[in-house]
Amino acid sequence: MTKRTLEGTKKKAIRKSGFRIRMKTKNGQNVINARRRKNRKRLAKTSHS
Repeated sequence: MTKRTLEGTKKKAIRKSGFRIRMKTKNGQNVINARRRKNRKRLAKTSHS
């Protein structure tokens, strides 16, 4: 059987786009704030989402 096209690891996703990584940069903070303004339930990738 062939593999699915979008298989990623959670650890890699968190390292790249987790909350702490987002907050490190000004643009990342803009992303979080934009998601807060839209009342998003999930602001960033986390290990338990």
